[in-house]
Amino acid sequence: MQSACSQETEGSTERLGRPRDQPRVQLSLHSIRTGITATMRSTYVEMASEAEFQQHGTRRPSAHLNSSTMRWRSPCLPLLLFSLLALSLAGDEDFKICSYNVQGFNLDKSRDYRVLHTLTRIASRCDICLLLHVTDFDGKGIQALLDSLNRATDRYDGYTYQSVASKSLGPDPEDMQQYVFLYRTDTVNVTGQYQYQKPDSFVRPPFAVQFYSAKTAIKSFILIPLHSDPSRAVQEIDRLYDVFQEVSKKWSNKNVMLLGDFHAACAYVTRDDKRDIRLYTNSAFAWLIGDRVDTTVSEETNCAFDRIVVHGKTFLKAITPFSAQVYNYAEDLKIPRAKAVGISDHLPVEVDLKGSAPLLQATPLLILLSVSAVLQHFLSASVI
Repeated sequence: MQSACSQETEGSTERLGRPRDQPRVQLSLHSIRTGITATMRSTYVEMASEAEFQQHGTRRPSAHLNSSTMRWRSPCLPLLLFSLLALSLAGDEDFKICSYNVQGFNLDKSRDYRVLHTLTRIASRCDICLLLHVTDFDGKGIQALLDSLNRATDRYDGYTYQSVASKSLGPDPEDMQQYVFLYRTDTVNVTGQYQYQKPDSFVRPPFAVQFYSAKTAIKSFILIPLHSDPSRAVQEIDRLYDVFQEVSKKWSNKNVMLLGDFHAACAYVTRDDKRDIRLYTNSAFAWLIGDRVDTTVSEETNCAFDRIVVHGKTFLKAITPFSAQVYNYAEDLKIPRAKAVGISDHLPVEVDLKGSAPLLQATPLLILLSVSAVLQHFLSASVI
């Protein structure tokens, strides 16, 4: 039997998993707090007006309402007050890190409005968005994307974005590529960057960046990207361990995430090959995107090429459980598969870091309780 303030709400198990064809609903704590505040304000006015009517047979303007006429007519109002207070204390939302192979993104590609708009929608979901296979040698394509993200009329949630990028990498002058990190300056800062330089280790050597975010529970962490050469995937993934050791020693920081298009699946990396990859054999590394996940757009492939790997229990505990996933933007944004392939043949992968506030872990329950209270209030009001 449900209590007066209970209401079943769909989506309460989103954190435990979600069908890929179900669009993700994003709610910010700011919008939830605003909604609860508005609901409480309107409820206050309605209750005071009703109390005036019961006493005097008339309803006066809200500006003349006396708080002494207020009554706790709805049992859900205390819950609303508690929820608003708790959400105010809950602090920051989760912090999202994304990785996306944009397959030859440059100025020409940025001039396609459909492509630019879609990339803007994808990147705007992330506090940090790693872009791989960027062939924008003069930086004009990335600048166009940043302009789109920061344009006042298109800006999402009021954030400002900047970028930090490697130089063009690779032995082939016709296929020089960059690693580019887009990040929200409101939520995270770059505190260091380092280009791995050991010769003949990688076709496109990793470009490590250290970030600091007060929003996260872990605060300081390092991201190491890799777009591996398919023919050398096993060797390059294994050598990421050497990059990890060098970078973590350089910055005295073992909170390291390795991410990107590893080609770590199908014919490029087999089950037997894993025995020769230290990121697999060393139990300190956790692979958050599994082998059976499809990170490709085409129906002809089903491979987990794109991966996210974290080092150490400290970093693993700072990850929001079950948040590592593929973001199928084609389904979410209603883009036909044929057009999505024109943007890239990969799908982004993402993971959330826990927020810094200790009460944040109660936020999903508070949201459900708040929504239930609001619904119950209006149901009760309609009966009256």
